[in-house]
Amino acid sequence: MLGVSWACALILPPVMEDLGEALAAFGLTVSTTPDKGRCLLATRDFSPGEVIISQEPYVSVPNNSSTLRCDRCFMSSNLKKCSACQIPWYCGSTCQKLEWKEHKLECQALVGAGKERRNHLTPTIRLMIRLYLKRKLQKEQIIPTTAMDNYSLVEELVDHMSEIEEKQLVLYAQMANLVNMILKLPDVSIKDNAQNFSKLACNAHTICDSELRPIGTGLYPVVSIINHSCAPNSVLMFEGRLAVVRAVDHISKGTEVFISYIETAGSTATRQKTLKEQYLFTCTCPCCMKVGLQDDVQESAILEGYQCLNGSCNGFLIRNTDDKGFICQKCGCIRNKVEIQEIAIELKSLEDMASRTLASGNYQDACSIYKAIEPLQLKLCHSYSIDLMRTRENLLKILMELQDWNGALTYCRLILPLYQRVYPSIHPLLGLQYYTCGKLEWLLGETKSALKSLTKAVDILRITHGTNTTFMKDLLFRLEEARAEAAYRKTSIDAIGSV
Repeated sequence: MLGVSWACALILPPVMEDLGEALAAFGLTVSTTPDKGRCLLATRDFSPGEVIISQEPYVSVPNNSSTLRCDRCFMSSNLKKCSACQIPWYCGSTCQKLEWKEHKLECQALVGAGKERRNHLTPTIRLMIRLYLKRKLQKEQIIPTTAMDNYSLVEELVDHMSEIEEKQLVLYAQMANLVNMILKLPDVSIKDNAQNFSKLACNAHTICDSELRPIGTGLYPVVSIINHSCAPNSVLMFEGRLAVVRAVDHISKGTEVFISYIETAGSTATRQKTLKEQYLFTCTCPCCMKVGLQDDVQESAILEGYQCLNGSCNGFLIRNTDDKGFICQKCGCIRNKVEIQEIAIELKSLEDMASRTLASGNYQDACSIYKAIEPLQLKLCHSYSIDLMRTRENLLKILMELQDWNGALTYCRLILPLYQRVYPSIHPLLGLQYYTCGKLEWLLGETKSALKSLTKAVDILRITHGTNTTFMKDLLFRLEEARAEAAYRKTSIDAIGSV
């Protein structure tokens, strides 16, 4: 996400020279390609599970959600609000003191802005306020700068301003105006501010917990050098607000490091559309270069297309040449376009109702509606449909909330084959699904199954998550419990058999 012209590739700004020295300690270097700009290359081999690079955010903020979080560590326990501005929460004096130099100026600005403007304070606007205040503090040498933590790296980020629609530019200008009214900094123009909002949109990362639930937003200028691939060789995870990039494949010396910027489950066309809308570029990774080829057409029809009417056939459907229906590429059965549209209209109505009901917290009714959606999707969509997968994910979450453990386990197992198809064998979502399965199986007394599921979870998550976090220590403890229980049961059965 850092950009530079090819002509300037050999004339690195001083900030990049300093960064290069710091990255050398990680076994990395910054390089430049004519089509993608800057990228991160490995200068040594990396094994699966090995940390490639880690970085604290230049600035970060927790999400606005029902779960309050500490501004420093993002923990959610023992929180107390700042008594002056009433905006940030802290889990204790340690985090509050560590944040004080930066929050002191923010606090003064927010108090001076008045209650009405504070009410319009979104996480994105607060992130921008913190960006300028940290720049000011580093410029005045109140807080230190390092090769990997300085505003010059933010200046190097691409903003894609020339490609942004006028409507979005107007929104950025309005947000910039609010930031200026709060900060009252003479050296910050609305134009520069709007440009930085565009940089945040293209470069900021959603901070997630160990189970990939969004908890905040952070700007990581060095991590932003890493380019996107729909088949990445590394994964970005977070430990608190620390960004950690780990290899998921063997990465040889001289190879570019890639992460995925988006959810990769979906057709090539869907991924391309998402990347273009959100990040303003067209992906040319090996997966996307297959667009339009037979294998890609087939996979798109399976993931986002329709089910064959022949119940014994699991073929995929392609639009007929007369545009009146879809023809199965396996058995030749034709499905009428009007029939498909009728089911799709009914589904859209139910999905809108389910979404509203779930948002209101009415889990019981939402469960009933999603269970009405599922058979319609099975009738309309391929059995590996992404839409069907999302419905089952919602049902799993709802049933967990309702503490219907048997029902939750049923859907957890139904989702697994879909995940195995759309994700690579080492992917955090697949590992977490095995983990959920294992927890439910353990809870329901299915020790043997729990042992298998938890073992598969550990095999994946020790690579994507490492082994030192609280989450992974808990998972490893559960696995040892399951092993001990399974061994005890086997010993008991063997003892009975020998009598």
